[in-house]
Amino acid sequence: MTGQRLSNTRRRTVLKATGSAATLVGLGATGTALANDSDDTTETTMEELRAFWVDGFNEGIYNEDEVADLVAAAAESNHNAIIAQVVRRGDCFCNDALPPRTDAPIADDFDPLESLVATAHEADLEVHAWMNVNTMWNQAEPPEADDHPFNTHGPGTEDPWHSIREDGEEHFADNYFFDPGHPGVADYLVDSACSLVDNYDIDGVNLDYVRYPDHNLEIGSSSWGYNETALERFQNETGRDDVPDADDEEWSQWRRDQVTNLVRRIYLETAELDPEICLSANTITYGFGPEQQGGWESSRTYAEVLQDWRAWMEEGIIDLNVPMNYKRDWDDDQADMYRQWNEFIADHQYDRHAVVGSAIYLNDVSDTVDQIRAALAETDAGNRTVGWVGYSYATPDLKTFEGERGADESRDALADAVTADSPDGEAPVFAESASVPERTWKTRPETGHVGGTVSVRDGDPVTGLEVTVKQRNETVATTTTTGNGWFGVVDLSPGRYRVELPASETRGRRVKHVTVDAGAVADLEFTLQGTA
Repeated sequence: MTGQRLSNTRRRTVLKATGSAATLVGLGATGTALANDSDDTTETTMEELRAFWVDGFNEGIYNEDEVADLVAAAAESNHNAIIAQVVRRGDCFCNDALPPRTDAPIADDFDPLESLVATAHEADLEVHAWMNVNTMWNQAEPPEADDHPFNTHGPGTEDPWHSIREDGEEHFADNYFFDPGHPGVADYLVDSACSLVDNYDIDGVNLDYVRYPDHNLEIGSSSWGYNETALERFQNETGRDDVPDADDEEWSQWRRDQVTNLVRRIYLETAELDPEICLSANTITYGFGPEQQGGWESSRTYAEVLQDWRAWMEEGIIDLNVPMNYKRDWDDDQADMYRQWNEFIADHQYDRHAVVGSAIYLNDVSDTVDQIRAALAETDAGNRTVGWVGYSYATPDLKTFEGERGADESRDALADAVTADSPDGEAPVFAESASVPERTWKTRPETGHVGGTVSVRDGDPVTGLEVTVKQRNETVATTTTTGNGWFGVVDLSPGRYRVELPASETRGRRVKHVTVDAGAVADLEFTLQGTA
């Protein structure tokens, strides 16, 4: 094929099988058989996402040769996507985005993201720009770029954006973290994601570390989030004047909402720029499965890092869930954990997609193949995920991780294992090429969205204000403005809607009407005379 990029709708690999029916090779494949009367051939499109995570701290996208090797390795394994880390710690492996260019040793005239997109699209591979969200910096020395957020809003600055732990600690080792409860942080991270979509022909934005940090004072609750501005917001919005304990339920839910608000806003604002862009998130799967921990709300994901990804899926504010189900298959307990989470993941896709991410660096190649089969297997409820992602390209198996052999040798072994018959005669997991599953809610949308802001005349945002969306006098959705005065609602049926602010809390025009079109984001802006 040529270097011209195919749309998501047309980016399909068609497999042909002679006869009246086609056989799908591999586990978890979905497809549609299309009869061809002229040559008695049935065409079947196998849809299954297969990808490597490519981290920005090791080989992969540092120069043209590495990019070419990466794309070749992905194609050799019958992969169809690459998730490449282009924003690590407030720095970017690119020239034309909001985060400053990385300090990493890459040639001045080389744009890694631009090169990767061109090379991968030539090979018919999707590129998802992996962006670490709430990680700010990770070295003892500050970054070189004057406009890096650590230099402009780090410790000792006039308006610090970093998160603080309950005991006053500002970092763990040399790691500093953005606080999602700070409105400036939210603006910056949303604008960063949008700049990737606006300036590069990427297929998706992949959010990592979109949560509160680890390194808590105790298991089961989050100790982070005590940034002064964030804490003042919580007090203003709740009417409290105390400093809450880490396990305070209202405080925990408020912080959890800050993460969800950030994801929702990135979803809608990137969709405005490119209606077909895929927003994915690398999500947490600590310990045993949710059911074994006492339910979703008791899981460490929900309670300890304040990441409610099940709700994101149900609301529809991410297109693709990529849980980091990092378990050792050679350990019986971890093998059980892996399969428990797989079932939960597959059974909670709602109207979006989910794949399973596994830690190939913690497993031998044969164990990775077993994990791929488990990731694509049908659950007791009859559900399947739509694919698999391996971490990582730079460390493709346990032998490489432990220094017993090089990454190239391990990648070759992995490619052979996923594309060739297994010793016991099982069909290969990735015997044939496949297309990325169509995201029909993006390519053939039946719903639209609303996003907007509420401010007063002097420009100050109105935060914590309820917004009600009605159709024919019936409430169809309610939401609350963020610290930036922003609000958003997804997946509304096309039509005319009435958007209201509460009369008891606002002065000025508090009702507006908006038309929602399928596949589009309708914008609203409220400018009030004042608030109660």
